[in-house]
Amino acid sequence: MAVAVYPGSFDPVTNGHIDILERMSGVFDKIIVAVVHNVTKQALFTLDERVELIKESTKHLDNVEVEGFNGLLADFLKEKNVVVIIRGLRSITDFEYESHMSMMNKLLLPEVNTIFVMSDPQYIFVSSSGVKEAALLGGDVKRLVPAAVEKSLLEKYRAGKS
Repeated sequence: MAVAVYPGSFDPVTNGHIDILERMSGVFDKIIVAVVHNVTKQALFTLDERVELIKESTKHLDNVEVEGFNGLLADFLKEKNVVVIIRGLRSITDFEYESHMSMMNKLLLPEVNTIFVMSDPQYIFVSSSGVKEAALLGGDVKRLVPAAVEKSLLEKYRAGKS
């Protein structure tokens, strides 16, 4: 069984992330979306909220599972007995960062391989941070995120204005 892990903070998950999952779900028997609690970032959504938003946004993909985790990705991969990582790339900057992360993961877990997937051109500019900023300032993010995420962003930012 070909299994891969698609890790990230997904704060929030975007249509670009979903596009990569849809395309890769035809390549792998199972994909585990590993939602990390990133200690270096202040998240808008809690880990549990992000897991639920991804589950809602991927319910049409039978071979996608979603789990939250803390710690090293290499430890998560060992625990799940998975040696393939999926990473999306939008730009050269993403490649530089992701190639370094790939090398670090290879050092920590030599049998691991990272597959880089180029973003669909319509999502090249879409980032979680850009989506959050646009939503905070009242912008329409409907075409950038799944419906459940749009609704949750509106609720979060409305609550913050109260």
